[in-house]
Amino acid sequence: MKKIILGLAILLGSASVSHAHTPLCSCFDNGDDTITCEGGFSDGSSAAGVAMRLETSDGQVLLEGKMSEDSEFDFNKPAQDYIVVFDAGEGHRIRVPGKEIVE
Repeated sequence: MKKIILGLAILLGSASVSHAHTPLCSCFDNGDDTITCEGGFSDGSSAAGVAMRLETSDGQVLLEGKMSEDSEFDFNKPAQDYIVVFDAGEGHRIRVPGKEIVE
């Protein structure tokens, strides 16, 4: 009986680890004053519907939106400094400074 319980505990423990996923977000300057960000998760799941924001360095929100069905977010490049925020919830946020987004 102890072997069955131990085996079940190991199986359940490994199942929870296999569901862990890390957020991924990359942004690219399209060279036409637009930016495209692509997102997803390390387990291959889609980022469709994930909240996206553009913020100033002091946290002022410039733009809010969501990842598309294709896990993409396009926006016009702001004239001022900005940060792209991929926000899939606590522990799943990525901040990409605009100055790091290049063609």
